[in-house]
Amino acid sequence: MNDGRTWWKEAVVYQIYPRSFHNANDDGIGDLRGISEKVDYLDDLGVDVVWLCPVYDSPLVDGGYDVRDYRAIHDDYGTMADWETLRDDLHARDIRLIMDMVTNHTSDEHEWFRKSRRKAGKYRDYYWWVDGDPDRPPNNWESFFGGPAWSYDERREAWYLHLFDEKQPDLNWRNPDVRESLFEMVRWWIEKDCDGFRFDVINLISKPPDLPDGDPDSTQRGKEQFINGPRVHEYVRELHDRVLDDYDVVTVGETSDVTIDEALRFHEDGLDMVFSFQHLHIDKGDRGPWDFDEWTLDELRDATARWQRGLEDGAWNSIFLGNHDQPRLVSRFGDDEEYRAESAKMLATYLFTLRGTPFVYQGDEIGMTNPTFRRLDEYRDEATIQKVMLALQTGDVSTFDKIRDAVDFWSRDNARTPMQWSDDENAGFTDGEPWIKVNENFPEVNVEREQGDEDSVLNYYRRLVVLRHSTPVLVYGRYVQLLEDHPEIYAYLRTLNDESERLLVVLNFFDGEPTFRLPDDVTDDRSEKLVGNYGDRAGDSIAEIDLRPYEALVYRLE
Repeated sequence: MNDGRTWWKEAVVYQIYPRSFHNANDDGIGDLRGISEKVDYLDDLGVDVVWLCPVYDSPLVDGGYDVRDYRAIHDDYGTMADWETLRDDLHARDIRLIMDMVTNHTSDEHEWFRKSRRKAGKYRDYYWWVDGDPDRPPNNWESFFGGPAWSYDERREAWYLHLFDEKQPDLNWRNPDVRESLFEMVRWWIEKDCDGFRFDVINLISKPPDLPDGDPDSTQRGKEQFINGPRVHEYVRELHDRVLDDYDVVTVGETSDVTIDEALRFHEDGLDMVFSFQHLHIDKGDRGPWDFDEWTLDELRDATARWQRGLEDGAWNSIFLGNHDQPRLVSRFGDDEEYRAESAKMLATYLFTLRGTPFVYQGDEIGMTNPTFRRLDEYRDEATIQKVMLALQTGDVSTFDKIRDAVDFWSRDNARTPMQWSDDENAGFTDGEPWIKVNENFPEVNVEREQGDEDSVLNYYRRLVVLRHSTPVLVYGRYVQLLEDHPEIYAYLRTLNDESERLLVVLNFFDGEPTFRLPDDVTDDRSEKLVGNYGDRAGDSIAEIDLRPYEALVYRLE
């Protein structure tokens, strides 16, 4: 890997969930032609890379992460020609395109699985099959969707492993034919001018061959066995050496429960970045999937600083607060009512001023918020529905209303409501019936309204993109923590190694009005304000600043 200057370190990545971005044919489902119609919007925003969530042929049990054919496009999204048009439209604007690649599992409708259940030739052991009593699973592992991670297949008369939905059987990476098939498919996409990959749950691809039981007291039984399994680094290194190293592509691994040491090993294996989720665990409770706790700034700051320091020498961070699986960042870490715009801008400042590549999820750049789902039948996310139904069936909860608020907060559907383009019907997403409800606040929160407002969240994001592109210290500078334990203010420096340039970042994470005081060892002989989410400040000194609710400030120190 190249540890010096690279295009992907200097890039801003924009994640698109195609089903919800823009609909061109009025069937209520976002599609590739709809994205092509909005490439000028992406260009105006200034992003360098589009990460496209799965558009492969799929039964869509899990939003396309259940792939039926890796080399075909689902009819809902269009055709391969539409994908090629989108690729070309993006490349014409110097925007790269990375695909979401699912290599831990396929759909049970994939031809590999159909042949495997028939024990056909080399496909016999493409998946994790275990013979045995149909009333007794091979071990006690639990699925990420709730319930057992094993299902019994009557046709083959054996159990198969699925760490997600029962229609998503896990591939057996121990089989070299499986690896060869996957590597050939990845190379096929690169040869189609794909610029890289986000590898879905890449650290789950290795399982211990003896399939031991998991800790019975764990919140998800078995995870210590199948997360970062025994041969995972060998497999990732082989993928890099045999395919990825031949091309100038970027790779990002989704890595559940990864430690800094494990992340460093994945970097050595050839992944450019990994997604760490420790900073997104600070509000998760330990009493089940719908439990949540109040988070503190100490927890967020400690998690962030640990990774900023831990990956400082050679490795690289991915910076994000939201994606297609998480609540909207302004509803989770900001204030989605009184200070929606201010807190959205403050959180954006956090994303763009840390060391690492920032990832923006569609709609965050206009401050989209969690919607309100009033009934269970309004949800579309299979993981949400399955977990709720399991809780009702087991008696863990007596009625849906008992957990509705928690489900409303955690459901992956929060991030999947349609992109809000205008105050027209269905937020300008479609002229048809949307596949999922539109957030009711779209008349106030939409692109069209924010385009013409110089003080909008959208235009603030644009300024941050320009600032990052024009300020090398924001990309390559070291991270220096200030105010280690302030309950409201998160402050840090970004500085080049020769200290020829230093930036000060001050973030008020709450709605109070605390006073920031510059530490004695940081001089402020001269300072220049580069960006802030309120109007101009009186006075030039930054030695003492009375902050406003959710205020964000970035200064150049000289």
